[in-house]
Amino acid sequence: MTTAAVEHPVSPANIGIQDHYLDEQVMHVTWSDGKRSKYHYLWLRDNCSSAFHAITEERTFDLLSVSDDIRPLAVNIEGDSLHIDWSEGDHHSCYSFDWLRQHAYSADFAQDRSGRVESWDKHFVDSIPQGHHDAIMQDDAALLSWMEELSRYGLALVRGMPSTTEAVVETAERIGYLRRTNFGVTFDVRSVPKPSNQAYTADALPLHTDLPNHETPPGYQFLHCLNNESTGGESTFVDGFRVLEDMRETAPDAFDLLANQQIPFRFHDDDYDIREHRPVISLNYLGEVTELKYNAHLADIFDLPEDVMHAYYLAYRLLMRKLKDPRYMIQLRLGGGDMVVFDNRRVLHGRRQFDPSTGLRHLRGCYVDRTEFRSRLRVLRRAANADN
Repeated sequence: MTTAAVEHPVSPANIGIQDHYLDEQVMHVTWSDGKRSKYHYLWLRDNCSSAFHAITEERTFDLLSVSDDIRPLAVNIEGDSLHIDWSEGDHHSCYSFDWLRQHAYSADFAQDRSGRVESWDKHFVDSIPQGHHDAIMQDDAALLSWMEELSRYGLALVRGMPSTTEAVVETAERIGYLRRTNFGVTFDVRSVPKPSNQAYTADALPLHTDLPNHETPPGYQFLHCLNNESTGGESTFVDGFRVLEDMRETAPDAFDLLANQQIPFRFHDDDYDIREHRPVISLNYLGEVTELKYNAHLADIFDLPEDVMHAYYLAYRLLMRKLKDPRYMIQLRLGGGDMVVFDNRRVLHGRRQFDPSTGLRHLRGCYVDRTEFRSRLRVLRRAANADN
């Protein structure tokens, strides 16, 4: 799967170093499970445990205090650790096998940096992860379990939400502080007489990701349904990762254009004019998809190089068609007390048209960025591991 990378797993127990040798700049290691890795001497010296503050764990080592040509004088294996005596500074370093495998950057370990992310199609509607508001608010174990599923699938539900306008804020703040945008810290999705955004109408809302016109689009979106008494208005969702996996396989040239070329996005009203050039698809250093930024209503006038303009339009149109393919889409009718939470840079969302004359439809939303979400997830995991 070529989707977003997550945390490095701890290496399996009883894995040791089978063989190693040194060349001019690198130590080559063969592990007992057959995997191979390389460790450059400058990298090893820079990451000696003594290079970090004992309390803050921030790096304190001055990399320029050693030469370009630093190298091991001696390498010894003792138990489950590798020891190095360095050629400079009369310095000794010790690295555990777990640490070396966890941070290995060679090809054999690239896949270990992935996992825990699973893409989905229309069948996901029958297995969407759910949590209950009271458990999430009162029990860290329940919060961790729910967040793990949300991290894995990019979309999850919360049932039993209180019917208050602040409930969405209080629940989101269990994870991290909220992201303020030009729409405020919170926003209300309902039909208004003079809308500044299509979300504030009763019209159908095509699938999109929010605010690609920002330098960093928001991360996780929380949408709490306070009322949904109107006819229509079902919420729609598509996992962009699944669409892009299929597109990469069947139309790699189109995929590459969307990943390598930047297009302009813009939102403007009386108070704001927010613009940014961004690729529709973002990849990490492993070539994995980490973000999809798609909003046809906020796409500005394309200003691509003339030699790629036509081909880009064909790729962009192909993505549009795939996003309309019903095999990818799930549809939910949220009721009062339900909240849906999703990764805004992965999962596209929209809604069916509704009739405001048949009843009130009111959703209240906010954002928590990926940075805060992932930080909270790491802290909860660490606490859970400490308790076991």
